[in-house]
Amino acid sequence: MSLKYVMEAYELLDNKFVDGKDVKEFLEKISSDEIISVETVYGEKGSTDFIKIKIKGTNGKSGGGTAPTLGIIGRLGGIGARPEVIGFVSDGDGALAAVSIAAKLLSMTKKGDRLKGDIIISTHICPVAPTQPHEPVPFMGSPVDILTMNHYEVSDEMDAVLTIDTTKGNVVTNHRGFAITPTVKEGYILRMSNDLLDIYQQTAGILPVTMPITMQDITPYGNGLFHINSIMQPCVAVDAPVVGVAITTEVAVAGSASGASHLIDVEEVVRFGIEVGKRFGSNSCAFYDVEEFGRIQELYGTLKHFQTLGKKEAAINE
Repeated sequence: MSLKYVMEAYELLDNKFVDGKDVKEFLEKISSDEIISVETVYGEKGSTDFIKIKIKGTNGKSGGGTAPTLGIIGRLGGIGARPEVIGFVSDGDGALAAVSIAAKLLSMTKKGDRLKGDIIISTHICPVAPTQPHEPVPFMGSPVDILTMNHYEVSDEMDAVLTIDTTKGNVVTNHRGFAITPTVKEGYILRMSNDLLDIYQQTAGILPVTMPITMQDITPYGNGLFHINSIMQPCVAVDAPVVGVAITTEVAVAGSASGASHLIDVEEVVRFGIEVGKRFGSNSCAFYDVEEFGRIQELYGTLKHFQTLGKKEAAINE
């Protein structure tokens, strides 16, 4: 049951002193057969621990196989905003979902249910992150910048990426639960993946809820443009298709708000991520239409410049 691991992971992460090593120990108690790495990285506003879990597939590339590799990134500023706010904050749901997915997959592999493709899960653990102004509600900041996050969380080994982020600080998607975005690849916002919409319906039991994104959202932080949040930032660091999984609410909730995590919603995201992993590794879940992507590039050329800061590097740091 995924909910068991969401609850255990929440109790683990709702701690002023928790760090990446604690999370690694938690996961290794479930299974020590996989590769789990932790690295502490320092920035101008403190430090955070990046954690990466690679779970081998039965036909995964790490073992010489051919099954595609899915990347799952828990994107956030921090799991806590201490001393300004006491306790686990809403923004931490991305890390909570990622750690819970890792825990459930490790449990499955221990019980004999190993997926076909490799799964790489990454996030970072910071219980004392700063906050920053944002409309309509304040955001969580981070001890390190987005480029650093992408460096440690995104990998060229990933053939497709799900990026999970708390996305409650807006009035764009007014739904309690989660929503998925169109696929983004090499500067293009492509049409929604029908396979992912199907998995959404299967796991959530409701009609799919989607979140609109803009060209601004898929450009790198630091260019002075408005971004709904950092959910799509991995798409500037990789050419693989990227889809956002937004944990949402009906009303705007600040990322720095405590007591604002809905574990049932996070659990839905966990099951969605695992089901995507099953089907993606079996080549039965396409994030985009390869032929159509080739055609759109023939017609309109490359848009890879949207993965950069543009013609003039911005001096504004987000």
